[in-house]
Amino acid sequence: MSQLHLQLGYKKDGGGGRGRENILLGGGGGGAHGAPMVKLLFVGDVVGRPGREILMERLPRLRSELKLDVVVANGENAAHGAGINAGIARGLLQSGVDVLTLGDHVWDQKGWEAEIDDFPRVCRPANLPGGCPGADHVIVNVNGFRLAVFTVLGRTFMGLKAECPFHAADEMMRRLAGEADGVLVEAHMEATSEKIALGWHLDGRAIAVLGTHTHVPTADACVLPGGTGFLCDVGMTGPYASVLGREVRPIVDRFLDGMPRKCEVAEGDVRISGAVVEYDEVEKRTLKVELLHMRRGR
Repeated sequence: MSQLHLQLGYKKDGGGGRGRENILLGGGGGGAHGAPMVKLLFVGDVVGRPGREILMERLPRLRSELKLDVVVANGENAAHGAGINAGIARGLLQSGVDVLTLGDHVWDQKGWEAEIDDFPRVCRPANLPGGCPGADHVIVNVNGFRLAVFTVLGRTFMGLKAECPFHAADEMMRRLAGEADGVLVEAHMEATSEKIALGWHLDGRAIAVLGTHTHVPTADACVLPGGTGFLCDVGMTGPYASVLGREVRPIVDRFLDGMPRKCEVAEGDVRISGAVVEYDEVEKRTLKVELLHMRRGR
């Protein structure tokens, strides 16, 4: 894991949101070998204890074998499949995750709204109302390259109150100009059309636009004409012998009769799913986006 030097505190901005001071990372993958390249892994929605365990178990080896500079993970389903808390956030960050992002389940765990400000490497969605606690982005400094990370929630088939993700992303890109050398955008959205449209909207401006939320990895990894990497959904990190991470039988029965049931996190066929992105600092374009998908035991 890269050595971290944290500079705590808020950075106020004119847009009403709150961002973190830069987090400095030393020693990593491509940059450590002198190549002008940033190599990052974005890990899809970590679901419950099975997702946490496989990520914490495998991440040190993945960082070494893939020569990763930065690891970003969506942690919004990490606590019992819905939300996150301080203990889980701390454990994931200590295991080698550099930045934790959150989605529409950001406030599902009681008390997290009072804890989120204690975590400079965690950001909530940037298009939530400005008065919400938490930072709307994180910047990591990798051997001199300043990488910004933020998430926007979709509004199609999504219930949480959020501003337009396209306008919010434009505003974030404007705010981060001069503060960051590259920006990674997470599209936490239900509709594939909304994710794809956001990718094209940010082509040539973002390092990558990577989709989350639907928990199913897609086969459309590509680099768009302007040099922005794209993947509609990076998948989930958790149990795949399930219905989106939950036990099968209660979900099926609920579809059959419509009655409410307790749907626990499943246990079987646990996998890591995410996207590996390689970005050329000189050419200022992404060279490659690949889906990483691995089962426990391999």
